[in-house]
Amino acid sequence: MISVLLVDDEALVRAGLRMILETADDLSVVGDAEDGRAAIDAVSRSRPDVVLMDIRMPRLDGVAATAAIRTGANPPAVVVLTTFDTDDAVFGALEAGATGFLLKDTPPADLLRAVRLAADGDSMLSPGVTRQLIDRFTAEDRSQRRSDALDRLQGLTGREREVLVEIGLGWANSDIASHLHMSEATVKTHVSHLFDKLAATNRVQIAIAAYRAGVVE
Repeated sequence: MISVLLVDDEALVRAGLRMILETADDLSVVGDAEDGRAAIDAVSRSRPDVVLMDIRMPRLDGVAATAAIRTGANPPAVVVLTTFDTDDAVFGALEAGATGFLLKDTPPADLLRAVRLAADGDSMLSPGVTRQLIDRFTAEDRSQRRSDALDRLQGLTGREREVLVEIGLGWANSDIASHLHMSEATVKTHVSHLFDKLAATNRVQIAIAAYRAGVVE
């Protein structure tokens, strides 16, 4: 059973998310919070596997709350929620350690899949969204960044590089397994190695390394 904490300053949104999540037999909503400060307290109490975190809230916003939660011991995965895919705060949340982000009008089936992927250490980012994120993160100092990124990739094996490219294209582990003709367990092992070797805290940071090094265009 995957436990989920809902964080949004609108009670109606929290209720809607709860209704969707409770249609799944493998998901359980263990609590909710109306702002970032309440979210931090709720995480310490309920120890959820996944937090669905609104970006813009009073008292403490989703970026600051994500940073605080992700620096704790055995932190849950955080998926941030936003109304617009161009919301600048999303980039701050990803840098703070969020697994990924969802629009609030995401179809229910995609929401359920995203929560399951997050609980499994994966994320769901479309290739188009990934490209937009990378463009924002890599807008300056391209030549120096590429040199630094290439240096970071020196210790990767051939298979790890192949998985790196797939992550850079925005694919989830199940998709990568299909594309590279390997088991999903093997993909997870390679992804774990990438996290360690690249000192990454989320898959977007791995994708950034791929784009900066020029192995994905």
